[in-house]
Order: sequence, then structure tokens, then C-alpha cells
Amino acid sequence: MNTAPFSLPLSSPLATASGTIEAREGVVVRYDHRGETGVGEATPLPGWTESLSDCQAALDTAADADRRGGHTAAMLELAADSVPAARHGFATALLDADARADDVPLYRWFDADRRCESVPVNATVGDSDPDATAEAVARAVGSGFDCCKLKVGARSVDEDIERLRAVRERVGDVALRADANGAWTRDQAARAFEAFADLGVDYVEQPLPADDLAGHADLRGGPVGVALDESLIDARADAVLSADAADVLILKPMVVGGPGNAHTLALRARDRGVEPVVTTTVDGVVARLAALHVAAAVPDIGACGLATGDRLARDLAPDPATVTDGEMTVPQGDGLGIDPSEVTPDA
Repeated sequence: MNTAPFSLPLSSPLATASGTIEAREGVVVRYDHRGETGVGEATPLPGWTESLSDCQAALDTAADADRRGGHTAAMLELAADSVPAARHGFATALLDADARADDVPLYRWFDADRRCESVPVNATVGDSDPDATAEAVARAVGSGFDCCKLKVGARSVDEDIERLRAVRERVGDVALRADANGAWTRDQAARAFEAFADLGVDYVEQPLPADDLAGHADLRGGPVGVALDESLIDARADAVLSADAADVLILKPMVVGGPGNAHTLALRARDRGVEPVVTTTVDGVVARLAALHVAAAVPDIGACGLATGDRLARDLAPDPATVTDGEMTVPQGDGLGIDPSEVTPDA
């Protein structure tokens, strides 16, 4: 196992609950397996995964284990619940090498019978006043997106309702989702859901704090669905599904410990009547491609949050996946669809 650090500046600062991020920092992982070199990416995100220092330390420990006992020993050192980004980096490199050795794109390594040329993706619109929000959605629709996710929760519920109403008046025929990032109380969420139903919002992502599974379960059953994201940090997906707390699971491979874990959880959710949506954590191209292949391996998946490459001012390598008319092309080459020699982190 070889690792190399990188830092990718963002095209504009990203505000999160843990602070403002100006660059995405992580580790590129390369691993030789079955005669092929696979490439992975470990890009921790504050508040969602382990720290960068813990990620690098976990990969160093896994590399020592690999020298002693091979890739199985290395994987056992990388627990998804404590160092998910590190596990993602190594697991992706291992899967990339496996798929290359089998001469299939990664999504077909998950499901040999699948054929998928593209995956629908949504545009994301940040917080702004009603006119600016409506204009941003109109631009997204004009560029081919038919699904937009709007950030809500930074303002009052009444102001967010006004923003969504302005969007509907400006752009009628577009699927709308909202992401509250756990900002609402139960009463606020109930009021927002009632108004959002009239505005045709498909679902609200994380309306309540992450640990309130019972509150999320109570919100289900109406025309506006409940999607859980941050809750998967505090609770295992099985606990979320057992609590009947979600209509949709938002699966971030970097957060759940790798593409294989994300694919397994997506299929498990489907078996329980819960729809999976795959998203990135504003990653480099290697991790974005891994998430894209996970989505491509899930039949009839809805719009996913994968079109995030434009948030980076520069990337680890050229991106073979393009977005046209709200669809992201799925590389059909072996593995991730990117040449590991073209991945150039800045040490």
C-alpha cells in the first residue's frame, strides 16, 4: 500500500456546521492486487468522519498489517464506525484493482448483469433570499437539471416556505428536495412539511437532529418524505431502518466506510421499502467516481448528489464522467474508469 497526501482548494468556501472549509484535504491510496494497481481516496470531512491525522494514522497501521498478513489483515484494521474515510480509501483501491483484474467497470463488479450508461443527478442550491433562490433553480433547470436540492433551516420556517414558493412560481416543472441539516424542532418540521406538501417537495433531508429517530418516524407517512443523512453518523443503518425513521437513506460512501458498504446498505434499504440516494462529501475525482459506480449498480435509482466536481478549483485527475441534461455518464472502462497513473496528488 502506498499513500500520498493532497490538498484540493475549493472554488469557493464551503460553510458547514463544523466551520468553513476552504480546501478538501486527504490521502490517495494505491494498492497492488491481482496483478493490477488500484487507486482509492480517503478524504475526511469534519463532523462526518475521523480527522485527517487519524485517517493517515489508520492507513499507516493498515499498511503495516498488509505487510504482515495481506489485504484481509489490512481491512480488519480499518473500522467503518471509527475511521470510515481511511477504510473508504483502502477499500476503493482494492475494489478498483479487483474490477480491473476482472476487466469490468466497478459497477458491474457489484452486479455483473447491470448495464448502466448514466445516473440521474440533482443540482444543489444554497441558502439565499427568495428571488436569488428562484434564479439559481431556474439556471440549473436551464442547464438541464430536472431535480434540485435546496438548503433550508438557516432561516425561519416561514422564510424557507417563501423561498420554495418563489421557486415554484418561477419554475413549475422541477423535482424539489430540501435539506434542513437537522435544524428544526418537531413543531417547526411539522409546519414546514405541511407547507412543503402544497409546494410539491419530494422529501426533506434530515429535518430533525440526528439522534431523534422517533421524531423522524412520526413525520413519515405524508406526501413529503423523510430522508436521513446525519443520522447515519450516530446510528447504524440497521437501527434507522428498524425504527422506520426514513423514506430515503442518503448514503455517502466516504462516511459509511467505502463503496462496498454503501452498495450493501443501498440494497438493504430497498429490501425494506426505503429508497437509497448516493452522494459525495465534496470529494476528489477518485471518490466521486466510486460513488457514481455505487449508484450505477442500483437499479432505477433516483437523482443522486454526485455533481460536485465544480466545487473544486482543481482536481486529482481529469474527470471521465460528464453531466449532460441532469445525467452523469458512467465510465465503462475497467475499474473506476480512471488511469491510476493520472492521479497526481500534491504532496
